[in-house]
Amino acid sequence: MPDLFIDGTWRSALDERTREIRCPADGSLVGVVDEAGGKDTVEAIAAARRAFDEGPWPTTPAADRGDLLLRVADLLLRDKDALARAESLDTGKRLVESEYDIDDIANCFRYFGRAAAAETGRVVETGTASVDSRVVYEPVGVCALITPWNYPLLQTAWKVAPALAAGNTFVLKPSELTPHTAIHLMRLLEEAGLPPGVANLVLGAGPEAGAPLGDHPDVDLVSFTGGLQTGRRLMAAAAGTVKKIALELGGKNPNIVFADADFETAVDLALTAVFLHSGQVCSSGARLLVEDSLHDRFVDELVRRASRIRLGGPFDERAQSGPLVSAAHRAKVEAYVAKGLAEGAVLRCGGARPSGPEFEAGFYYPPTVLDECSSDMSVVQDESFGPVLTVERFSGEAEAVRLANDTIYGLAGAVFTTDEAKAQRVAARLRLGTVWINDYHPYVPQAEWGGFKQSGFGRELGPSGLAEYREAKHIWRNTNPSPQGWFA
Repeated sequence: MPDLFIDGTWRSALDERTREIRCPADGSLVGVVDEAGGKDTVEAIAAARRAFDEGPWPTTPAADRGDLLLRVADLLLRDKDALARAESLDTGKRLVESEYDIDDIANCFRYFGRAAAAETGRVVETGTASVDSRVVYEPVGVCALITPWNYPLLQTAWKVAPALAAGNTFVLKPSELTPHTAIHLMRLLEEAGLPPGVANLVLGAGPEAGAPLGDHPDVDLVSFTGGLQTGRRLMAAAAGTVKKIALELGGKNPNIVFADADFETAVDLALTAVFLHSGQVCSSGARLLVEDSLHDRFVDELVRRASRIRLGGPFDERAQSGPLVSAAHRAKVEAYVAKGLAEGAVLRCGGARPSGPEFEAGFYYPPTVLDECSSDMSVVQDESFGPVLTVERFSGEAEAVRLANDTIYGLAGAVFTTDEAKAQRVAARLRLGTVWINDYHPYVPQAEWGGFKQSGFGRELGPSGLAEYREAKHIWRNTNPSPQGWFA
């Protein structure tokens, strides 16, 4: 069956190109999908434009839009097993992680389904009896939604759900490496009764399928999650038509452990922070900052546990970590580690491909710890997006904050201490979009998510996430008009 969804119709790419999708765990063929080119994407944009300008969705009552999102949430849970399996086959991640993701995805649709009608506008006090003044919310228009490969359907949900809740139409371009759950979601939106042209799907690589989304005049908003360089190019392209843009880009996220932290909790969550999903997480705690007096004991125990993490494929129930997404990405991570060692980092564990026949066909790389790092090293500054942890020492709050803020990124990070006042002081001084205290990685749809500095901007979750896909309009009505006599 064709895989591009344009104007309510499933169709093949105009030039009939296709792409093989192979599982990163063993190289097995997952499927063959259509590969869009620029002309396909332009047609999808035109369909979304017509659906917005002429179709019923933007003027559908907000409560009805919300009801559709609630139906989608139910359908996602109905198809949970199939979606989780597809996600694991595309990404190589453990099935249990994919199952958790589907629950989060359904919750995201449910949250925005309920929130759709919540922002009903507000009255503005004018002090004049004959005037009423109010702010109302309207959809932005045609949204280009570009999502990454590490959490394919979750990242898609974070964009699609609020965009639909606000009454927009969209063109979705998922990563070319992980398309299958996006295809499934389009089928669920169709089943839920979304009008034709509201949701459009193009598959393929960014330079071909994604290029028109940044500069096309009929696109009103671009929402992108991915790498810094691509984000910069999209931002420049969007400037030509002054589009709204929301970017969630890289992170080099500090995990600060003070000497008075709860030792077992801090070690356990330091491992989770960086090695969950093989480190392929934008908010991964890839920089460990440990207070001097705790450093040796803490790092020794962390290395001991990291060395025992068991690698395996998505359906290996004993596996604790899976492969990287592609051969090219593993090569990037290997080069990153090699450069760190050349700069003077000390290898404590990992650093080489695992041996054994079970790993030969997949893109595995072990948990790796680089100790005795300093903030002037590129290995500390640059994002590896893999299972690689750099360790730095600090002495006192001021140095911890200085080191933590010493990168171009500002996405997320954590503070571990039993001193609540210290935790709050440090959290307040960190230039990060999210700061966890004595925890790492949890999120809730009701909270904002975004970054400082070159980690991007915009909020794709929470109440402001809905506002991102709405325009605020002020309506002033004079109920007793009369000549004003300025030029009588």
